[in-house]
Amino acid sequence: MATPNYGYEKRQKELAKKKKKEEKLKAKADRKVGGPEGEGGGEDGENEAGQDGAAPPAGTPTAG
Repeated sequence: MATPNYGYEKRQKELAKKKKKEEKLKAKADRKVGGPEGEGGGEDGENEAGQDGAAPPAGTPTAG
């Protein structure tokens, strides 16, 4: 029976990790270039309805 090539597995895992990191940095840079409005909100998705609070969250009663 052949022995597992742990070095190959480790290298593939490192390459996948590096690729994911580069994609994440690219997406972050694209959001930054898009301006303050952006297309997808903040890094963690906070303030998705508007950063200045223009739109209240769903289910919040409005005055009037």
